[in-house]
Amino acid sequence: MKNFYKILLLTQVTFFTLLNGADNDEKKSVEKIHSVRQTIDEGSKVEQKEVSAVEAFKSIFSDAKVIGQIRTVSAWYSNKEKGVSDTYATAIGGALKYELASLNGFNAAFGVLISNDVDWATGEMQKHNTELSSSTGNYVVASEAYINYKNEGFNFRAGRQLIDTPLADSDDIRMISNTFEGYTLTYKKSDFTFYAAKYGKWQGVDAGLDDGWQKLGTHGINIGGISYTNSEKYFNTWYYNMTGLTNAVYIDGGFDFDISKELYIHVDAQYLREKEIDNSGIEATVYGAYIGAFIDKFGINLGYNKAHEHKDKESFSGLGGGSLYTSMDTMIIDEIAIDRDAEAVVMGTTYTLSKLKMLYSIGIFTGEKNSLGVKERIQEQDMGFEYSYDEDFALTGLYVISRDLENKVKTSYDWDRFQMMFTYQF
Repeated sequence: MKNFYKILLLTQVTFFTLLNGADNDEKKSVEKIHSVRQTIDEGSKVEQKEVSAVEAFKSIFSDAKVIGQIRTVSAWYSNKEKGVSDTYATAIGGALKYELASLNGFNAAFGVLISNDVDWATGEMQKHNTELSSSTGNYVVASEAYINYKNEGFNFRAGRQLIDTPLADSDDIRMISNTFEGYTLTYKKSDFTFYAAKYGKWQGVDAGLDDGWQKLGTHGINIGGISYTNSEKYFNTWYYNMTGLTNAVYIDGGFDFDISKELYIHVDAQYLREKEIDNSGIEATVYGAYIGAFIDKFGINLGYNKAHEHKDKESFSGLGGGSLYTSMDTMIIDEIAIDRDAEAVVMGTTYTLSKLKMLYSIGIFTGEKNSLGVKERIQEQDMGFEYSYDEDFALTGLYVISRDLENKVKTSYDWDRFQMMFTYQF
């Protein structure tokens, strides 16, 4: 099974490279990509359609939109630790959403997410990879169910919904994206966006929520944010009150510098300060920097994060994938920023053609001695591609190598991971 996946990935990458290499007239464009994780997330999201505005009640149904996505994912882990079985699974499913047209600014929508393991391509018992369809091998959830009101720059949404904020996001990189239940208010004025929200529950198999909707904190989370964005720079400041866990302030900003018609440089910086609530143990200061240089179809980037800890405390980079510049497919600084200071450095390259994106990233995560005198040093390599045949069809592949550089004996950080994802929008 593992050799089949490796051959399949190599064949796909080679084929698509040759296919696109013959096209010399493609549009020259490079996207600012911080990580392989971000590329898969962006490429797999269900495409949203613009809501129609109507003047009669009966038209809210006749002008309603149905959107959806068929998705299949194959993923396996080759574990190097002694006594730990390899795991694998293939799942098929997708998303379906029905959204009413807008009448006097009001509309509503309902959506479901579905994932089911394919038995013949999925391991049993200890060989089962549960991150695609839960431990039972199937997962069906009413992921979205909301009422929305929009009036020019003002928007209010109540119910189950997709959100993407620095410390709470959809993290759509496997089969099931995270969604949240609560209230979201946004107001856009010129280049500014103001954000206020409260969420009480969330769901997502890949986030370890095996039983569907679960409570957030002791009394939910409260979020406030202000964002400024134009074509060359951006600045965000956010506040999170995660009840029973932590109060957090997140700030980031960035600039683009056009050196020439073909070359530009992108620079970012970020800061996260967390203070524990009710002795939760979540308290840290994390800062980071990112620089990327892009010329024609090629890009190179470097990300850095440093986490300062107190004794017996740990960092928390978010509900979902998080926004730290060194977050990779699997490894994030939170894994080792427990009762110790830690830092991470990730370097990556990108190559973009008209339909194909190819990426490589390597990261080193280093944890200083904790109160027991134990150090950590983990390396992860991510090799990925995304091929978009047209606006509806996309194929992404990912191969990950994780190694524990601190210990001679193989540990839970020693493994290889492969994933292939196919999506079709309708």
